[in-house]
Amino acid sequence: MRLSSLLLLVLSVTAFRPFTLKEIHRSRASYARRLSQAAVEPPSSAQHPLAAPAKPQFQAHTFTQPLDHFSPSPSNQTWEQRYWLNDRYYTPGGPVFLFDTGEGPGEERFGVLDTGAVAILARETGGMALVLEHRYYGESMPVQNLSTDSLRWLNNAQSAADSARFMRSVRFPGVEEDVGAEGRPWIYYGGSYGGARAAHMRLLYPELVWGAIASSAVTNAEINNYEYYEIIADYADPHCISTLRHSISFIDWYLSSPWLGPVIKSLFSLSPLSNEDFAAVLAGPLGNWQGKNWDPEAARGDGEWEGFCEALTRGVGKGVGRLAVWRAVTNYAKYIKEVELADCPEGMSVEECFSSSDPTKFQNTSLSESWRAWSFQVCTEWGYFFAAPPYASIVSQFHQVEATAKHCQAAFPNGEHFILPAWPNVSIVNELGSYSIAADRLALIDGEWDPWRPRTPHSLHAPIRNDTILQPFKQIPTGVHHYDENGLANPTKEPAHIQKIHHEEIGFVKAWLAEWDAVKGSRQ
Repeated sequence: MRLSSLLLLVLSVTAFRPFTLKEIHRSRASYARRLSQAAVEPPSSAQHPLAAPAKPQFQAHTFTQPLDHFSPSPSNQTWEQRYWLNDRYYTPGGPVFLFDTGEGPGEERFGVLDTGAVAILARETGGMALVLEHRYYGESMPVQNLSTDSLRWLNNAQSAADSARFMRSVRFPGVEEDVGAEGRPWIYYGGSYGGARAAHMRLLYPELVWGAIASSAVTNAEINNYEYYEIIADYADPHCISTLRHSISFIDWYLSSPWLGPVIKSLFSLSPLSNEDFAAVLAGPLGNWQGKNWDPEAARGDGEWEGFCEALTRGVGKGVGRLAVWRAVTNYAKYIKEVELADCPEGMSVEECFSSSDPTKFQNTSLSESWRAWSFQVCTEWGYFFAAPPYASIVSQFHQVEATAKHCQAAFPNGEHFILPAWPNVSIVNELGSYSIAADRLALIDGEWDPWRPRTPHSLHAPIRNDTILQPFKQIPTGVHHYDENGLANPTKEPAHIQKIHHEEIGFVKAWLAEWDAVKGSRQ
C-alpha cells in the first residue's frame, strides 16, 4: 500500500502512518469489495454482514457492549464487539492473553493470534489467546454513520471501559469455567496505539489487568510529530539519506520562488498542487520505513523502502555536485510518477487524488469512510500531525503542522452534541504517564529504529530506567515498529534477536504468573 503524508491517519495493522486523500479513495473501494463479497458469500451468524471472510481456524464471536459506559442514553443503546479465540494450548485454569487490535480490523491480526506474541505466551503457559476488536474499527461498529456526533463516543475512556467490561464479564464459548479477570490472571498485549492502551489498562484497571506488555507504546501524545522523520534520517542507509537531503533542499529552493515553483512541480507531474500538498506527496515514500519487519510475511513497505532508496540514488555518486543533485531530483520525480501517481484510482486527476483544497472531500460520513475513525481520535486526543523538523531535513519545509492538521475542521464540523477542539487535547493521554508511565508487571518493549520511538518511554526525552522482571524495559536492536509482535510456527527460524525478546517475554510472564499463584494461594 503506497503512503503519502497529508493527514495523519491509520492503516490498521502497521499502525500510525501518514497518508493522503488516496487512502480515502481506498477505504471506499475496500468497502465496495466487502459489499460485493457479502452478496456472494453469506457470512456466519456471528459476523457483521460486511465482515471480511475470516480464516477458518478462528471464528468470530461477539460480546454486547453499551454505547456509553458513563452516561447511558434513555434507549440504552448497545452494540456487538467482535473477538476471536485461540484455545489450542488451553488447560483449565490457565491465564488469558488479550491482544488489543487498536485502530484496525481484527481479521488482520490473525497472524499474531496464530503464531505471534499472544500465541507464544499461551503455548508456554497453557493459556488462552484472543484478539479483541476496538470500537469503531472493523465490524465492531456501534453507530450507523461516522458523523461528528456519532463519533463522540470514540475516545480513550470509552474504549478502555469496553476492555474492562469484556475482561470482567465475558464467557468463552465451549469453556464452562468462569474466565473473568477477577478470578484468573489476564495479560494485556498491544502494539503502537494498542501498546499505549495496554499500558493505560494496567494503570486504569489494575484489579483486572494482572500484567501488560506494551510494544512500541505511544504513551506520549504530541501535536507536532516531526521526530518521526529524524529516526529515519538517523538509521537508514547514509547514502540514501544524504541524497534525499540534498534533493529536498534543491526542491525547496525552487518552491520558494513563484517562478521556479511551477517548474519543479511540473517535473513531478504535480503542477496543480499547492506547495503544501506537493510536499506531502514527496514525503509519501518515507512511510515505508515504518513497515520494515524481520518477518517477510508481516513486512509492509520493507522492500518498498529499499526500492525507493535504490531508485533515488541510481547513478548518483556520494558527492554533492550540482549534476549529482539534479540526477537525484529527476530520479525522485520518476519514482513519484511511477509509484505514487500510478497508485491513484483510475481516471482520477492529480488534483482529485492529492489536493486538500476542497473541504467537501473530507465530509462523507458513511461507514465506507473507515479513515474517519482514527482521524477523529487524532483530531481530538492524540495529535501526531506530521511536519518537517525545524532545520534541513529529508522532508520539505513546506510540510508543516498547519497543513497536515487542517483536515480536522473540514472533516468534523460542529455537531449538535460535540464540538471538535481547536487542537487535540493531548493532556488526556499524557496525564496517564506519558514518558514516565510505569507500573509493576508492565513491560515496555521498543525498537531501536522505530520512527515512533520518540513518542514512547524509550524516547531520548524519557527518564532512564532499569530493566527488571517486575518492570521490564527492553529495546530491540535494529527493531522497527512493534518488532516482537510476530512469530513463526518454528521459533528456531526466527532471527536471534527476535528469539531473544520472545524468550525474555516468556520468562517475565511466567514470573508474573508465579506471583499470581502465590497471591491466590495466600487468599485461600
